[in-house]
Amino acid sequence: MTPAGAVVRRDTLRAQIADALRDEILAGRLAAGQHITVGEIAEQYGVSATPVREALVDLSAQGLLDVEQHRGYRVHAFTLDDFRAMADARTVVQMGVFRASPPHTVDPKPGALVAMRRRGEEAERAAKAGDLDVLVHYDLRFWREITSLIGNDYITEFLERVRIHCWVFAVPYLRGESEGCVPGTFWQGHMQLVEAIERRDVAAAEEVVRTYNRHSLELIERLAGG
Repeated sequence: MTPAGAVVRRDTLRAQIADALRDEILAGRLAAGQHITVGEIAEQYGVSATPVREALVDLSAQGLLDVEQHRGYRVHAFTLDDFRAMADARTVVQMGVFRASPPHTVDPKPGALVAMRRRGEEAERAAKAGDLDVLVHYDLRFWREITSLIGNDYITEFLERVRIHCWVFAVPYLRGESEGCVPGTFWQGHMQLVEAIERRDVAAAEEVVRTYNRHSLELIERLAGG
């Protein structure tokens, strides 16, 4: 095995640890403000310190962890004002996407629309069932499928980052709400957006996105006491 092969394996482990910890943060199992160290994570996953240290650096660069000098890391604590700002940024960029690169100008790869519809169905089903963990997973994949249609990796990466941050802040508030099985808590318009894009109806797609962002902001402001 060449040294290059060893690097690939280490980088893969680094990514796997980063993904696992990101999922823990998204689920709220690693809570805002919680302190973690390289040693603790290495012991938890049964790996050496190097890929863990690299994974934590990656998550810090993504804005999910704060570095505590000589002490390790702390899960970043987003505020309601952060959420408002992120929701606003998300809306502005999403509106810009539909106006500057509307669906009728996009030449999606084979199967892209099929994948978008599948993720939309899965996300909407989870929203109607009030299954928060499943919803977060498929909602992220759903919006990733949509933004990938425009073929701009910078926009896709930005919206993915903002969406993850929004979920990280929202999940602890939504957890109690979803456990109460409150009907209609979560936005359920995924398929409306899919159908608007498939019809190449930019105005309808924009309206769905506006409704989604308004619903999200009003819900979280209510739950967070804003």
